[in-house]
Amino acid sequence: MKKALFYLLLLVLAPIAVLIIITPMDSQKQYIFGLISIGALMLLGFSKHHRVSVIMMIVAVLMSTRYIWFRATQTLHFNSEIEAILGIGLFLAELYIWITIILSYLQNLFPLQRKIVPLPDDMAQWPTVDIYIPSYNESLDVVRDTVLAAQCLDYPADKLKIYLLDDGKRNEFAVFAANVGVGYITRNDNSHAKAGNLNHAMKLTKGELICVFDCDHVATRIFLQATVGAFLQDPRLALMQTPHYFYSPDPFERNLSAGRDIPNEGQLFYGQIQRGNDNWNATFFCGSCAVIRRSALEEIGGFAVETVTEDAHTALKMQRLGWKSAYLDIPLAAGLATERLVVHVIQRTRWARGMTQILRVDNPLLGRGLKWQQRLCYLNAMLSFQFALPRVAFLTAPLAYLLFNLNIIHSSASLIFAYMLPHLFLCIYVNSRVNGRFRYSFWGEIYDLVLAFHLVLPTVITLIFPKRGKFNVTDKGALLDVGYFDFSIVRPHLIIAVLLAAGVVAGIVRAVGHDYFGVDPMVIALNVGWGVYSLIFLLAAIAVARETRQTRKTIRIDATVPVVIHYASGISSRSHTLDLSMGGCRIAVVDDRHLNDEIEEIELQLQSGAISIPVSVIAHDEQYIRLMFDEIPLDRRRELVRVVLARADAWINPPKAQDNPFRSLFIIIRSVFDLFWLTWKDRREKRRHRHDDARRGNNANEDTAV
Repeated sequence: MKKALFYLLLLVLAPIAVLIIITPMDSQKQYIFGLISIGALMLLGFSKHHRVSVIMMIVAVLMSTRYIWFRATQTLHFNSEIEAILGIGLFLAELYIWITIILSYLQNLFPLQRKIVPLPDDMAQWPTVDIYIPSYNESLDVVRDTVLAAQCLDYPADKLKIYLLDDGKRNEFAVFAANVGVGYITRNDNSHAKAGNLNHAMKLTKGELICVFDCDHVATRIFLQATVGAFLQDPRLALMQTPHYFYSPDPFERNLSAGRDIPNEGQLFYGQIQRGNDNWNATFFCGSCAVIRRSALEEIGGFAVETVTEDAHTALKMQRLGWKSAYLDIPLAAGLATERLVVHVIQRTRWARGMTQILRVDNPLLGRGLKWQQRLCYLNAMLSFQFALPRVAFLTAPLAYLLFNLNIIHSSASLIFAYMLPHLFLCIYVNSRVNGRFRYSFWGEIYDLVLAFHLVLPTVITLIFPKRGKFNVTDKGALLDVGYFDFSIVRPHLIIAVLLAAGVVAGIVRAVGHDYFGVDPMVIALNVGWGVYSLIFLLAAIAVARETRQTRKTIRIDATVPVVIHYASGISSRSHTLDLSMGGCRIAVVDDRHLNDEIEEIELQLQSGAISIPVSVIAHDEQYIRLMFDEIPLDRRRELVRVVLARADAWINPPKAQDNPFRSLFIIIRSVFDLFWLTWKDRREKRRHRHDDARRGNNANEDTAV
């Protein structure tokens, strides 16, 4: 009955929607219509009910579709071939954005907040689990704590097997695995990279479930208890994915002055998008922090090897055969983010190439087995990586008029403003409401602009030749002793920034002398405003290339643990930690009588017992003592992992504040300002150091002469 009423309502409203979209208006009427639509939506915005959000999405789609209809029917008239090529290219870019907007709204229409399914009290019913930790060229320092954390999992030892899958064939890894008591698997060749490594391990193991962790992803103790219960509840469940939480800052967080004030770049996908996918049984496998049913993998022939994104393709194959997937939006493991911008670009290039390969070799719109909602979720994921050409088109479009006097939109500036502004405003407003805790307004443009120039060729070539490309391992765990500006990674950005600045200046000159140049001031204003808008976000993207120092090897987390301090004099005192890391801790000063005494070791008082750790004092004041841990045996390090990284609530943090588009724009402008300010300060500091060095050199020469 409800479905019948829905289709009846759709039948009644569809003609009204068509009239809203296709009815032409002059600029004055369109301004009024746009203002009414914006006002109505802002009034609706006072209600926080999800149904209101759905209505707002529909209104935003109608306004965007009206703009696209206007562009398609009234603006595609050109005076030359070059204008036609550029104008149609810009329209196709807008059409791409319109399609992805609609698909993203459908994808996130009803995000699912899944609950943990508890395991039965009878442990005999718990399934056996194999944990795979694949590695290729990562250092043992990166892999060690991942393996030790896996050994801390709260799961029966007779039902849990841990395997280190070493495609690097390194003796130190084999020795480490033997010392800690986990399985060690290697192979003669490295065919099919990570997917081949996992498939080889499947032949040598037999657990009912397979849990995969990238070698830098450290699991919390409750990972299996939180994820495995769902497999007993539903025998057709093939995949349980959890978020990828990163405890180290990515290039945006580290290099931008306001980077820590915004949600992480991946938070939108691992928050809203995956929850939306889960509602449509279209959860993506993300390569790590997931549990998969072995029988489902065996039915599809193992992990997919046809593309370089074996994870998403594997999930697609299982879902085609009717297997179910689930997403648990609780951070149960944490890993290392890409440290440098160039590594971030390399990683995203592989993702873009892989999703493009899937689009070509296993198109979700074709073939059997998927529901239409699943097809659209996968299509949106694959199209989202085709943003490079459209983003470059939007970025450079105002230059056509400002520098070359080419009209690529055949319409009056007033009419363009009347149709475009409501479309843009409603998109920003609705996205801020729907995704505002996961991604702030305008930041998606910066993320895209950083990558756009680097993804154009890989995505286009892969569309034409889908078999090309190879798996690239993402470097993790690197340190950066000296900050620098990575000119090579933003060279095309700098060139376009100079052209945009020149175009804006040229536009202002023509606007001032519009009678002399014979131009319409409104057209100039439109293109100058567009150029300034593009330049601001392009400069923000360039600012990410200002690599700051990364000298901390281990992440510090807030943790209060009772501690006994043992001094070299034989005296002991009690205190507690303020924070902990795998490399050291900060201890509160409770008794300052021994503040200057030498500390030999500390004793962390844990529920499982005490851990004695030799330490060295780094610094101290009247409030706290900073200590660095000396080398400790593996068994004690495992206990330290349990309390620092594997705590059940280790990575559960309060969400970011709801987005405010004006505040978000201010943060971006501040980041652009800081790019110039900090660069100037760095140059001044370097000049001062060079001057001091030269002066010391001259003094030394004078002393030698004397």
